[in-house]
Amino acid sequence: METRNSHQINFRVYAEHTDMMGIVYHANYLCFFERARTEMIRSSGLSLTMLAKYDCHFAINEVLLRYRYPAYLDDLLSVITKTSNIKSCSMVFDQVMHNQDNKLICEAQISVVCVNNKMKPRRLPENLFKSDS
Repeated sequence: METRNSHQINFRVYAEHTDMMGIVYHANYLCFFERARTEMIRSSGLSLTMLAKYDCHFAINEVLLRYRYPAYLDDLLSVITKTSNIKSCSMVFDQVMHNQDNKLICEAQISVVCVNNKMKPRRLPENLFKSDS
């Protein structure tokens, strides 16, 4: 179930994502998680292009990945993204990836800082990912 603080995206693993053994190449997990974060922002009614027009960008300042089980060619993956530790200029994306058998594949904690075009911290967009309470 999606809430304003939770988003799920599903996608398939293609040959372009894998090494010669048919296992997802480790750096591609970052791409999968980036796609999930971008779609979460889009589901909130915004886009990265729209935010850029308002002098707002997300700069990653810390990444923690925990590889739990390999993903393989043709797997159907699901990424659930939640936000936590939301502050005036920063937040954390907590992400988990499972395969079609609900096996935990990878976990990520991605910390971002909201910056302007001069790379100076700026406030997060108002009500972005805040719960309806």
